Amino acid sequence: MEMRGRKFPVALAMIQPLPCPGSYRYRGESIDEIIGASLKEVKMLYEYGFDGYIIQNRNDAPVRQTAPPETIAYMTALARECRREYPDMIQGILLNWDGVASLAVADAAGADFIRVEHTYTGVEVGYAGLMEAQCVDICEFRRRIGSDIPVYADVQEVHYEQVGGKKIVDAAFDTVYNAFADGLFLGGRSTAESIEIVENVRRRLGADIPIFLSSGATGDNIGEILKHYDGVSVGTWVKNGNMKNPIDPGRAKQFMEGVRRAAADKPAKSE
Repeated sequence: MEMRGRKFPVALAMIQPLPCPGSYRYRGESIDEIIGASLKEVKMLYEYGFDGYIIQNRNDAPVRQTAPPETIAYMTALARECRREYPDMIQGILLNWDGVASLAVADAAGADFIRVEHTYTGVEVGYAGLMEAQCVDICEFRRRIGSDIPVYADVQEVHYEQVGGKKIVDAAFDTVYNAFADGLFLGGRSTAESIEIVENVRRRLGADIPIFLSSGATGDNIGEILKHYDGVSVGTWVKNGNMKNPIDPGRAKQFMEGVRRAAADKPAKSE
């Protein structure tokens, strides 16, 4: 398996722009300044050898499940500029927490996939209340606009409370075979738990579905993680424990050194 010509495992990082106009935490920067700051981080990732990145408007919090029009507009402008400057890097899109809006931005920007973190299937409870499954709306929108952009969905994201209590293996099966996700993000609260989860899910789904670690990747565990997962998207660790921080160059370099060692040790999967 591969993504944009790159064989798995794939190493991505989270690009989380400054708060956009219209958000609660917006500080007055122009959209050009916001784009410029994100481009500097993408450039760093490119130079250190990351395969790509996911753009997430994490700093716009708090948000509801439906993204406002200004967020969709500004994220599209940012994504298109990042794609233009670094056309060979993998680009993912994650609008908090709107999978339909993510797909609209990704299709307009020519991104490689979207990540639906809350929620593709099921129901969750978080700080903004209930969030309900978006798979039907995303599939209908995807068909309506004729998009072939892959949808990668989180299965029972660990930071929110799941309603219903379905086992994660069963939820993963639903996400792929009943809701038609193209790939998964999943994991647990520790490295050992994340490995146990992915091994159980693979036994149920087989080896053909790409599975990324949803959270918890570090420079210390990445070698072990990539023995089991097809990729990661690192965020907190390369930002010194706080997603609001910029990416730390030293940690980004250390992380990719671990990825290269892991990739050299892991046989490529057959197509």
